[in-house]
Amino acid sequence: MKTNSPIPLPLTASAGDTSPAVWRSGGFRAPRRPAATDFRSRSFHLRQHRPVIRARFSVLRGLALALVMAGQLALQPACGGTITGTVHAEGKAGAEGRSAADDAYGSRKYKFVQRVDYAAMKDFVVFIDGLTVTNAVNTNVLKVTTARVAQHSAIFSPHILPVLAGTTVEWPNNDEIFHNVFSMSDAKQFDLGLYKDNPPDKHVTFDKPGQVDVYCSIHENMHCIVLVMTNPYFAVTDGDGHYTITGVPPGKYTLKAWHERLPADTQEITVPETGGVKADFTLTIKNLPGS
Repeated sequence: MKTNSPIPLPLTASAGDTSPAVWRSGGFRAPRRPAATDFRSRSFHLRQHRPVIRARFSVLRGLALALVMAGQLALQPACGGTITGTVHAEGKAGAEGRSAADDAYGSRKYKFVQRVDYAAMKDFVVFIDGLTVTNAVNTNVLKVTTARVAQHSAIFSPHILPVLAGTTVEWPNNDEIFHNVFSMSDAKQFDLGLYKDNPPDKHVTFDKPGQVDVYCSIHENMHCIVLVMTNPYFAVTDGDGHYTITGVPPGKYTLKAWHERLPADTQEITVPETGGVKADFTLTIKNLPGS
């Protein structure tokens, strides 16, 4: 019967190796103490990769700061106050009552004569009057100062466009027929010629405040108005006559409501640092000189 003999141990061990001989023969080694050369090698490795490590930490630090700032901004109240309200129109007093003249509208001669429907009026513009700023400041209007009035189905859309002075307006033609865009207004005179599609040169910069009436020289009903403002605190009413102007600095202002075929009206308002103020308007034929 064969018996297992013990593994022979070497008589000597290599310098610095304190492992038992049986471990060495099995491929095991006990950890040795680090030498000075090891530290020098590690230091060299860190120096070689330090720029990459710093860049990674810089990116992480930037992301962390961005998250913190976003959280702080979300918790802070919006800067400035808000102006809200409604605008509607009414006919001239006494013109709504029925009279003998109203019966004439049923006749063949006046059957198709259109009367003004004041209740259906829209496109009122409300703005702070008398305040002048530029579109280079950080306001409630985006710094991208480009607007657009499209030509579609032989109509300018939108019909009323308020812009801050310095805004460039593009005039794309979305129809398959030629259109012409021109204005003779004192605030801006221009003629873009006849064109189709959206050539890159069909744009106008409105740099002078005022009302600019724009027409097409081919089609009779193509008319729109560009209102060039001196400040960004304006709004167009929605379909129900409501408007909202945000980010208004606190102070006392003159607020004006405008419509293309009615006299404007004004109110004196005080905007708080935070919160809002409400101002409603009713536009009608009033305050005009008599004959």
